[in-house]
Amino acid sequence: MSSLETRYLAVCERIERACRRAGRSPGEVTLVAVSKTFPAGLVAALHELGHVDFGENKAQELAAKASDLPDTIRWHAIGHLQRNKVRDVISFAHTFHALDSDRLAVELNRRSEAAGRILPCLVQVNVSGEATKSGLDPDAVHGFVDGLAAFASLRVVGLMTLASPAEDPEDVRSEFAVMRRLADSYRGAGGRLEALSMGMSHDFEVAIEEGATHVRVGSAIFGER
Repeated sequence: MSSLETRYLAVCERIERACRRAGRSPGEVTLVAVSKTFPAGLVAALHELGHVDFGENKAQELAAKASDLPDTIRWHAIGHLQRNKVRDVISFAHTFHALDSDRLAVELNRRSEAAGRILPCLVQVNVSGEATKSGLDPDAVHGFVDGLAAFASLRVVGLMTLASPAEDPEDVRSEFAVMRRLADSYRGAGGRLEALSMGMSHDFEVAIEEGATHVRVGSAIFGER
């Protein structure tokens, strides 16, 4: 068994254990293997083990890998997106996890409409309040999602966040709980916010216990960058 397979199976087991603690089914959680900066060969090797969902932070890197790798891979664009890179996301990403402005929504909708597709999107929330992070203030989320209902080529499926850096994952449990409450309490025109993309290599188990449906795990699978 390769080191990649060993790490991957260990992450899958940790997800299963976290789900059991939370009384959830592991089938409710999508593991997004974050392959940023790692070579396409490692992505191919993990895909050969049966893994489907991969995440990239940069649109150009996503496009380059998606062009070279099997179309059975489901790509997630998970990083901050400049409007001049929207075309790559529309062309190659199954889901966009970082919608955080009206201007970006306009461009995504325009490009999606031209491509004849509806793009699943998650709204990025700055739950930690850190000035260096992208995302909406939690108080602005419901109104923003209401406004997105006007974009026929975007489908808002949930929320995404990056928690505060913390040595102890328990220190950010409250941030994940805020995200769950934001999603559960939304009753607007945008429909139910069923997806919660939150939790990374150091804190994904706590995120699952607080309701994450997508966890974005890189180094715990691929190794340190």
